[in-house]
Amino acid sequence: MNLLKRIQGVFFEPRPTFEGLAAKPVWIDTLIVILLALIAFNLVVAPYMQRDQLALMKDNAALKERLGEDSFAKLIERTENPSQTSRIMQTFVITPLYTIVAILLQSLFLLILGRLLSTQGTYVQALSALIHASLIDKLLGNAVRLVLALVRGSLMQTSTSLALAFPNLEITSTLYIVLTQIDIFQLWMFGVLAFGLAAILKIGIKKALALSYGLWFLKALVNIGMGLVGTAFLR
Repeated sequence: MNLLKRIQGVFFEPRPTFEGLAAKPVWIDTLIVILLALIAFNLVVAPYMQRDQLALMKDNAALKERLGEDSFAKLIERTENPSQTSRIMQTFVITPLYTIVAILLQSLFLLILGRLLSTQGTYVQALSALIHASLIDKLLGNAVRLVLALVRGSLMQTSTSLALAFPNLEITSTLYIVLTQIDIFQLWMFGVLAFGLAAILKIGIKKALALSYGLWFLKALVNIGMGLVGTAFLR
């Protein structure tokens, strides 16, 4: 099955597509597509992200008081005028590497959790299934988020999660961070992933769904923790 058929299959025929991947796991070409899409997304939204960060910092009296006048001024200067090197590193190196590491670790957790239900399956099969399921979030999900960001002219509170229903929530609030994890494309992605897990582990779809959404829940907890740590700096 070629790349285009696999991409189409993930969205429209997930069961036979993931059964094919379980029989013959491939992933490198799909990972390249995901990374290229992610780089393109970040290149387009970078100016909006920079503007949003500046707005949050400049209006933050507590941050200014905590850092002091000089340190605060230097922080604003670095945010307003980032070096070309830092921009390139962030877009083309750090973000792709972070994505790769996250996928590798999640695939490992999938296999470890899967061992509680079955002795079948390999790491490469889990990796292949997760990467292909990620197309839903990284391609379609980011495409929708990009349109929202361009329409609004901002990334701030631009979301495809439950947070979208609460536009007045502060983005640094705990509730907002929690709600961003309940994302329609993430839920779709992990639902589709269950077809792959069922084929790989030779288990029923109900058990596969429980396993898949178990990983989603663990991932959400990690993201919430990281979000709370990150926004603590701005509070």
